[in-house]
Amino acid sequence: MSNDLLIKELANKARIASSTLRGSSIESRRAAIHSIAKAIENNVSEILAANNEDMNRERSAGLSESLLDRLELTEKRILGIVESNRKVASLPDPLGRILKSGILPNGLKQNLVTVPFGVVGMIYEARPNVTVDASVILLMSGNAALLRGSSTARRSNEILVQIMKSALAATEISPEVIQLIPSDDRDTVRALLHARGNVDLVIPRGSASLIRTVVDEALVPTIETGAGVCHVYVDKYADLEMAIPIIVNSKTHRPSVCNAAETLLVHSAISDNFLPKALSELSSRGVKLNCDLQSLEIARKNGITANPATSESWGTEYGTLEMNIAVVSDVDEAIEHIRTFGTQHTEAIVSENEPTIERFIALSDCAAVMVNTSTRFTDGEEMGFGAEIGISNQKLHARGPMGLEAMTTTTWIVRGEGQIRE
Repeated sequence: MSNDLLIKELANKARIASSTLRGSSIESRRAAIHSIAKAIENNVSEILAANNEDMNRERSAGLSESLLDRLELTEKRILGIVESNRKVASLPDPLGRILKSGILPNGLKQNLVTVPFGVVGMIYEARPNVTVDASVILLMSGNAALLRGSSTARRSNEILVQIMKSALAATEISPEVIQLIPSDDRDTVRALLHARGNVDLVIPRGSASLIRTVVDEALVPTIETGAGVCHVYVDKYADLEMAIPIIVNSKTHRPSVCNAAETLLVHSAISDNFLPKALSELSSRGVKLNCDLQSLEIARKNGITANPATSESWGTEYGTLEMNIAVVSDVDEAIEHIRTFGTQHTEAIVSENEPTIERFIALSDCAAVMVNTSTRFTDGEEMGFGAEIGISNQKLHARGPMGLEAMTTTTWIVRGEGQIRE
């Protein structure tokens, strides 16, 4: 069977099965998610065994440390997925919400209500947690899931989908609402991207190159999740004791993820006093420092190992313990640097001056602005969504962390009593 026919067949299975979602009650969908959560909780050892297969194979093949971190499942991470699923199940029903209503002069009653997209394709690298998070969010929002994970997580994804489908078999929701596309042939990605009419939406999660490929090649509508070249700007009015933990957390808490900070910008008025402390703390955490001329001079004066930043440094999403450092003259120069090199993901300011903060917010054209807090909070679970299906950098339909509401579209329902248009 050709890949085009394979994708069509899987999408049709998912669409037929999705009727059990579209006509379901919120209680049925919640019960299905709780069943999935319980099944995953009961099969931790099997999941870990499958994930170990993937980890051993990919480590031997030389997969990067950042991707290995995204690939790895530990018992703590699995139980975190379970907890996230239960949080999703506790959220209000995203379907059937009336967004707008009214009565026209001719007596027609109209409501704008939320409905599912239908069949949603996910294309993602490593990240077996996405297999579960995406399935649960799509299920809760009435959508069928067409999952195309990477070959690096093949065994992990297979066992997770097997467990979820077995759990659904005992519920009112058809197990076929979750379909796993084989990952052994890269051409299945192209086939999924070209399946217009069979697939309603595609969402990529992964590297900048993967996302660019999806956006450039897709015939199916896409939501562009973005690379994260995120910045922390420390203003001259900052609480410097507060600033250092924010910087360290933004960079080192989990450097492989898209909301980790890649560049530190520091106001010139405080650079001589503040940077030695900040750079020393980052260096002690194993962070490789790439500095502009001013910050490099400060680092070397204080015996801190640092490298000159190159023109490529500023736009790089490292995903590792590596960070750029630059000194700027004011908030406007910080914003100009961000505008030039950022990816419109997350930008943070540390300042106690409200006009400066408001200017930074107004001029930061990005999905999320953090004020006196870590960039790591741009996250669906942290923001109360239970879990996220991705973080969108684009401006149409959805922007920022995407949860249940972002996985719905709308339908106009118009009720009449025999009116006809003149």
